[in-house]
Amino acid sequence: MSPVKLKRELDKLYNQYNHRRYVHPDPLEFLFLYKEAKNREIVGLIASALAYGRVAIILKSVAQVLDRMTPSPYLFLINSDYQFILNEFKDFRHRFAGGHNIAALLSGIKKTIERFGSLYQCFLNGLSEKDENIVRAMDFFSHQLAGHEHKPGHLVALPEKGSACKRMNLFLRWMVRKDSVDPGGWERIPPSKLILPIDTHMHKISLALKFTKRKQANMATALEITRRFKQMVPDDPVKYDFVLTRFGIRDDMNIDCLIDKTR
Repeated sequence: MSPVKLKRELDKLYNQYNHRRYVHPDPLEFLFLYKEAKNREIVGLIASALAYGRVAIILKSVAQVLDRMTPSPYLFLINSDYQFILNEFKDFRHRFAGGHNIAALLSGIKKTIERFGSLYQCFLNGLSEKDENIVRAMDFFSHQLAGHEHKPGHLVALPEKGSACKRMNLFLRWMVRKDSVDPGGWERIPPSKLILPIDTHMHKISLALKFTKRKQANMATALEITRRFKQMVPDDPVKYDFVLTRFGIRDDMNIDCLIDKTR
């Protein structure tokens, strides 16, 4: 597979499909509803935390959470204690996440904001200019969200356990990158430090592209695949994530065609 040909074809896909009109159905669309950074970062974390399972169910679950926090998720959290939040979401269910999971996540967000001023400032507090990537900062950030009396469970993945942290990396892509799709806002975090969000689907695409031979979609695999993309786009290794995840969603996109064009 020719790296030059692959980059050329990926750039074609990026120019064709990396536009807001192609976002739906994707939990990213909820971020466009909020202009203020203090609301958008909360919405992004909620939407990414619930981004597993069938997309229609994901959108329904995220909408249910945000509807109860209207008009401002930030003000809702600042003015609510854990017991109020738990009572508000006691009947919530998203696959194997129940009301206690989402209440613990929201409470963790609230406490993190109270301590650091914002989720953004919390993440920056764990990041060093010397860091090759955002793993260390993500670990610090996740522990701030989950290191309280009430545990969000699987809604907050911990890098130290080897997880690919797909949903957290997805959230960071949304918040750090800024283009026609990703809204950005966390400007002091270099996109070059981001890690590709790896799930089963992206793992299969990366195997087809011969970017990895690893059989497990874990953090080691995510880092290996990210390094391959970084060879093509050193300053923005997750640039093609959105368009690559359109494979399997759009009938007019076929991964086999992409591979054939790059041979």
